[in-house]
Amino acid sequence: MLPVNFKLAENGRKEFNTHNMKVFWSCRECGHSQSKWTGSCPTCKNWNSFVEEQAIPEEKRFVSKKTDKAKAVRIKDVNASEFKRMATNMGELDRLLGGGLVEGSLLLVGGEPGVGKSTLMLQIANALAKQGLTVLYICGEESAEQTSLRARRLGIDDGNLYLLSETGFTAIKAQIDQVKPDVAIVDSVQIVYKQELPSSPGSVVQVREIATEFMHLSKGHGITTFLIGHVTKSGDLAGPRVLEHLVDTVLEFEGDRQHGFRLLRAIKNRFGTTDDIAIFQMKESGLMEVPNPSQAFLEERMKEIPGSAIVPGLEGARSFLLEIQALVTATSFPNPSRRSAGLDSNRLGLLLAVLDKRLGYHMYNHDVFVALAGGLKIVEPAIDLGILLAIASSYTNKAIPSDCIILGEVGLGGEVRGVSRIETRLKEAIHMGFKKCVLPKKNLKGLSPQIGEKISLIGVELVDEAIRSILC
Repeated sequence: MLPVNFKLAENGRKEFNTHNMKVFWSCRECGHSQSKWTGSCPTCKNWNSFVEEQAIPEEKRFVSKKTDKAKAVRIKDVNASEFKRMATNMGELDRLLGGGLVEGSLLLVGGEPGVGKSTLMLQIANALAKQGLTVLYICGEESAEQTSLRARRLGIDDGNLYLLSETGFTAIKAQIDQVKPDVAIVDSVQIVYKQELPSSPGSVVQVREIATEFMHLSKGHGITTFLIGHVTKSGDLAGPRVLEHLVDTVLEFEGDRQHGFRLLRAIKNRFGTTDDIAIFQMKESGLMEVPNPSQAFLEERMKEIPGSAIVPGLEGARSFLLEIQALVTATSFPNPSRRSAGLDSNRLGLLLAVLDKRLGYHMYNHDVFVALAGGLKIVEPAIDLGILLAIASSYTNKAIPSDCIILGEVGLGGEVRGVSRIETRLKEAIHMGFKKCVLPKKNLKGLSPQIGEKISLIGVELVDEAIRSILC
């Protein structure tokens, strides 16, 4: 007698009967699963995101082919000499990864559509292929002809780079066994599927199983594997959370498509630090590294104009100078506009309230527009004082000195609070030729005397002190 989940086909073989399978509901945005359908996901709060899924039978679940038994060893007896890295010859990327790609590692790259993920992966593939490594680029979302056209436009034409337009995992696995690549790039993990699973490509079940398969391929055969992933409306990586736990490194590629700058950020890195970023600039010939971000962000800056302030931003362990632009103009409408680009709009409203209550700048009849030049996004509180001074500069129509930088967090009482890693920020300002800095008085303690000799430091405790020292 056959189990309830199987039926006898005409050819006498047993086939799986999907009608008696266990059914559950999974969120296509975050991967949360539950036994019943609800209108809103309790994890990511998205509406109408639950889709019906069928549980994988035990006969079709992933089973590791590894047969040798693992043995416990003392930590001092572990041989770490086989820990090898491969340099991509892209300085920004190698620095971000901690010295290069680790052989046999699994990396997940996410980003919004059109930000340049495929372009970046093709350039990485070309850089590795030029070193004699065999690279297999699995372009499931495009044909091989479409991908080759983009590669030729970027000047990529290496004999060690192979293209495979396939979405079935069985066929991909056969090509991997035949080509035996050193590096594999999957574009994207949401389009690859296993035919034996009763779910559509991109479902939670498919993504989880495909990621597990590539993880075992990567570790078992020493293949460095890149998985390109889609993102949700909120910018998070789509699919189950286990996808991020399976991989060794999670890279987030972000940037405004209307501007040329792109940021590659390490969200997770088992082989290096996660407090660093790599900056690229999109050009006709592809993504170019930006070794000096401060110079690139300030090259179009106009000096001695009201509403412009320079702040030393901090992304991870790296500091670079950014220009904050503000425009304050009178309005006759009852509800004035409050718009921001690249900044937290809620933070802007808080700072405007501080200006109105503590300093007497009446903004109820003025439109306020604040933007971070260059198309980047930054949310750290250390730029609060720079935002306030840019707004005050535009309101009073007085320019901030062009050789002055501003940093400091602003509290609700109008006090200027200390910021972290002050010396890193000041060294970047000195390197770019700035002569004056307005900073929290608390940060003056502990600074090395050499920094005070190279740049004039103005310590302030309240916002009105900063305004009087710069704009009066």
